[in-house]
Amino acid sequence: MRGQPPINEREPTMRQENRILRGLLQSLGSDATYNQQVMQRFQERELALLCASDLVRLLECLTIGMRSSFSLDSVKLKLLDPCFVIRDLLIAHSDADTCLMRDIELCTDVGETRARFEDLHAPWLGSWDEHRHLPLFGRRLNGSVALLPLRQPDGLAGFLCLGSRETQRFQAGQATDFLAHMACVAAVCLENAVNRERLRLVGLTDSLTGLYNRRHLQHRLEQEATRAIRYGQPLSCLFVDADHFKHINDAHGHPAGDQVLVALAQRLRTRLRASDLPTRYGGEEFAVLLPQTNTDSAAMLAEEICRGIAEEPVTLASGEQVNVTVSIGVAALPAADRHAARPAGEAMLEAADQAVYRAKQSGRNRVEREA
Repeated sequence: MRGQPPINEREPTMRQENRILRGLLQSLGSDATYNQQVMQRFQERELALLCASDLVRLLECLTIGMRSSFSLDSVKLKLLDPCFVIRDLLIAHSDADTCLMRDIELCTDVGETRARFEDLHAPWLGSWDEHRHLPLFGRRLNGSVALLPLRQPDGLAGFLCLGSRETQRFQAGQATDFLAHMACVAAVCLENAVNRERLRLVGLTDSLTGLYNRRHLQHRLEQEATRAIRYGQPLSCLFVDADHFKHINDAHGHPAGDQVLVALAQRLRTRLRASDLPTRYGGEEFAVLLPQTNTDSAAMLAEEICRGIAEEPVTLASGEQVNVTVSIGVAALPAADRHAARPAGEAMLEAADQAVYRAKQSGRNRVEREA
């Protein structure tokens, strides 16, 4: 055929083109296999998020699980929590361990937190920036990072920060759709988990004061006693009883009495650590569990509470001020029979109850230790 080189002259060119095509096919096959593996890891992680049984398990999936599934050097979760909702929910979970919380920051200053991120609406992927990224991860990676905003229907919930020492691991436009989709799933799961936890705790909190109720105290008492016995740590308890509370109700009415109880609960909370457990035990009596606190420290705290309440009258809705004092009993987990957590915890509560009774018998507005 005119215009075509002889077949024997075309063969080297054809073989070369075949090699190129085979190379392209192998490359496409490798890329397809890699993408399939990436998609599978994303799907597995999203399924784990959707199946998380509670808030703590979900947070584990978002931090420890992400780090393991994607072989990352660091994963940090920054959650906006200006009203301390998530903090209080995690406090109620005794299995929210220290290792998990090292990867999570509960941010109360929303404006300051938002200013630390480049994009509030879509994932940001790029190279390590010492100035911007070191405060987020708390360690130097010198590689690349992915910052994923967790957006919920009512606004921004926080950020999931993924870090790698590999400079090419996160590049703009690389797997961004996968990351954006996973961030959406994570945000929805987070909102659902928080709502479920809040509903669960409705039956464990006092509707008037917002403190935990006696039922939750009994649940946590055995847990805290078990932990104290296992690790040889001190555990103390306060019983706080409002003095002459019946006189307040009689003189000012029951709504005023409710206002006094709410004020007492608030004043207790402001003087306690996040790990302490204040509860409304019943009526005008409050019980406070103090983990890792010995009797001397508990008594000092009790004196501070007693003095602070006496020095600040409660202002009622009518504008009238009511002077309020409290009597407090202090007790610690007994040294004897420390192998039995439940009886030891109940004995501690009983000792604190007896101590507050002696405080009232001795004139009120005072602190008494267990006998």
